[in-house]
Amino acid sequence: MSTGEEHVVGFIDLGTNSARLLVVRSHPDRAYSELNRLKEVVRLGEGEFIANVLQPQAMHRAALVCRKFVEMAQGYDAENIVAVATSASRDARNKDVFLKRLRREAGVDVRIISGKEEARLIYLGVSSGLKLGDEKALFIDIGGGSTEIIVGNQQEYFYLDSLNLGAIRLFTKFFSPLETGPVTQRRYKKIQRHVRQSSVRTIQRVKPLKFSRAVGSSGTLINLAEIAAKLCHPSGSGSVDVLTRADLKTVVAHLCGLSVEERAKVPGINPERADIIIPGAAIIDTLMEDLNLSEIRISDRGLREGMPIDYLSGSGDGEWMDHRTFRKRSILQLGHSCGFEEAHAKHVAELALQLFDSSKAAGLHKLGESERELLEYAGLLHDVGIFLSYRRHRAHSYYFIRNAELLGFDETEIAVMAVTVLYHHKSYPRRKHPQFAELDKRHRRVVRILCVLLRLAESLDRTHGQVVKQVEFRPKDKKTTQLNVTAAGDCQLEIGELQNHTWSFKKTFKKRLVLSLNGVEIDEPTNTDPQTVSS
Repeated sequence: MSTGEEHVVGFIDLGTNSARLLVVRSHPDRAYSELNRLKEVVRLGEGEFIANVLQPQAMHRAALVCRKFVEMAQGYDAENIVAVATSASRDARNKDVFLKRLRREAGVDVRIISGKEEARLIYLGVSSGLKLGDEKALFIDIGGGSTEIIVGNQQEYFYLDSLNLGAIRLFTKFFSPLETGPVTQRRYKKIQRHVRQSSVRTIQRVKPLKFSRAVGSSGTLINLAEIAAKLCHPSGSGSVDVLTRADLKTVVAHLCGLSVEERAKVPGINPERADIIIPGAAIIDTLMEDLNLSEIRISDRGLREGMPIDYLSGSGDGEWMDHRTFRKRSILQLGHSCGFEEAHAKHVAELALQLFDSSKAAGLHKLGESERELLEYAGLLHDVGIFLSYRRHRAHSYYFIRNAELLGFDETEIAVMAVTVLYHHKSYPRRKHPQFAELDKRHRRVVRILCVLLRLAESLDRTHGQVVKQVEFRPKDKKTTQLNVTAAGDCQLEIGELQNHTWSFKKTFKKRLVLSLNGVEIDEPTNTDPQTVSS
């Protein structure tokens, strides 16, 4: 995105219960002005959490709403639409079918984000509406499928977590759709026990962080505060901006004594939440008890408001706001946690980027900056699996990358990095391999290119001595590409390893690869696909 121009961008947050739209006009100073916002209840997670399958009617509702949002954003001449999906989508076994349907019927590419990434975006959205300074705050966001918990001040977060606790998820677990009567105290206590068991480790980690205030966001908390203001303070002395634990107890007792039909008529309630309000209340009730919170301040900001802040951080020169720098920090944090050999990892990443740039200049591919960035990060993490064991370390690296919940990335980006690392040595990606097959056609092509570049880069530092200083692809003729290697010392082991991968280069780019070391062309050895011998 150019930093010197204004742009209109639409942001869609496709949650488990509601879908939200925010259309903004961005300004060169990374500020933005809001043009429109919209929220629709879609109940995407309805009926899902029994077998983790999105139901046809729920997907249909979501597609219709997303189509409406896209058309609205386009009405403002939006140049880009950024859409993310959260708990219901990331847990669904049929999420690929759903994403394809959204692309086909709504004309939007939706990215599924991890729970911790969801928490990070919520933090950006809520904290930006507060004046915290250096004061630490606890942030709690209760969604339909998950609850995010964050501790941070104005400038940074210190803790991020996402719990599989949400109003729709708990309703599915503890209630039948046919149950419409009051909720017994025994049933409510049973829900609380589940919340407590699911959040015990998070509570243990949050308590020592010594925050001075608690802030709650999401429709559930906003609605509970509105009910409390009318039920507990009918004279108008109550505030919808604060929910006290005492008022919450009163609200819970009142709502549990009513049928769903009666709850829908309670002053202050959103009738569409009448069935799921009690499971949602049980979550915040239990968290307030266990964290000893006397009150929680209510914010109407959340993930939707965090998305433009995150998007706009990709421009400008302020490093703390630089989205790419943030993503790289997340990558390096995983590397350090696994005790990676940093000098080797960074050298392989740098060589991989040289190979990417020169192969693009040589006309071998047409990938862009996003794929280049993922290759760099795959280079940095290619050996993290050694932390577990050297044997099968590529498979271990794949597992670490897929399961680390890297911040700033969506699930597809994480999968591309992980699969690229999985195939950075002998085995070539094939459709029969499940890790590769789960990618769509475009990203399978991306991985084939990136894994070849990464295996060449890793070979060029086989001794971990950083002897090879520069590499560059140059077209030699229509059927041949030459790789020029510049080294500052003996690199025969690197050249020998490099020659083992000329077959995968030819398989991917349909060209023969010849090597040149310090200006002298190297004789090409007889080479075959090693998978015909051993994988």
